[in-house]
Amino acid sequence: MPDSGWTEPRPTAVLILADGTVIEGQGIGAEGEATGEVCFNTAMTGYQEILTDPSYAGQIITFTFPHIGNVGVNDEDIETVNMAASSGVRGCVLKTDITDPSNYRATRDFDQWLRARGIIGLAGIDTRALTTLIRTKGAADAIIVHDRRGDFDLARLKAEAKGWPGLVGMDLAKDITTAQTYTWDETSWQWDKGYGRMESPRHHVVAVDYGIKRNILRLLADHGCRVTVLPATATGEEILAHKPDGVFLSNGPGDPEATGAYAVPAIRHVVDSGTPTFGICLGHQMLGIALGGKTVKMHQGHHGANHPVKDLTTGKVEITSMNHGFAVDTDTLPAGVEQTHVSLFDGSNCGLRLGDRPVFSVQYHPEASPGPRDSRYLFERFTDMMDAKG
Repeated sequence: MPDSGWTEPRPTAVLILADGTVIEGQGIGAEGEATGEVCFNTAMTGYQEILTDPSYAGQIITFTFPHIGNVGVNDEDIETVNMAASSGVRGCVLKTDITDPSNYRATRDFDQWLRARGIIGLAGIDTRALTTLIRTKGAADAIIVHDRRGDFDLARLKAEAKGWPGLVGMDLAKDITTAQTYTWDETSWQWDKGYGRMESPRHHVVAVDYGIKRNILRLLADHGCRVTVLPATATGEEILAHKPDGVFLSNGPGDPEATGAYAVPAIRHVVDSGTPTFGICLGHQMLGIALGGKTVKMHQGHHGANHPVKDLTTGKVEITSMNHGFAVDTDTLPAGVEQTHVSLFDGSNCGLRLGDRPVFSVQYHPEASPGPRDSRYLFERFTDMMDAKG
């Protein structure tokens, strides 16, 4: 048979699952290796925000949308509060090569940005097949490796993937929380103006940082809140010493029971004080534990910007942004704790409130814009509670 001249490109990156599955492709971003849990995200936009969301610490993100990189990157859309800090993301997986940037706000190519932030990537694989595998078998522990020479010790890497302990029992908030207390007054971005400053605060809110995002802080400022941000390890006494009008429990990564070992007693102290309290994501899960419930590890989790959630208090359905692999078990919630929101995908719990105190939370990210503003009313609920409390 004549030589066709066709040569297969040598793989320069691999994703190896804990069950021994080896997925080969072309490396992008930083070189190196990292272990984590593989999840898939169905959002069609917001790849930069996703990769700088501290809630994704410990995870390797598979993007189901094939064209990643098309709007480039810029410093304004980073979600970590510390611009230079790692979000804790372990890697990313794409179907196609990175798209050339085509947006007037872009300041850097996506591949350059991945390298600068130390994020390992893999491109050129069938992400549909990987997504189907996760949906069938559940979120998978794995190792992702990028080596331009294509030199992979598969036996060692399989052992590394199999030996990673997984997210159950893992406290990751301590790795990405702020190291010191700081204040925040920046407001949301406006076209042709950029970000503003909140000048006339109505309330003082203490936000506990389990992995907080910039846009959460901006929306609190939009609603007239002067924000003091405290580390995840802050005690209830330390939180209340700031004499807040309200307390915000942020999003974050990892197992809520593990982080809750130190966070739940602080949350209980705040709740018992009668201070208006609003939690999201990890903050929602740990509030559920603090109120007497339990959390469970989900089969594949919820990751995307198209998740329909019904608000049982109004009957309205909102399209939400989600990123979580654990959930509050509704059946374990005691009397007096009401389920307020439910996922229309699988019926899992997405919100709760306390009947006799100004305390509520949701599982999703109300600061994101999938609806695009379907969930902004929650910030108004929070400020209304603080108004009522006086």
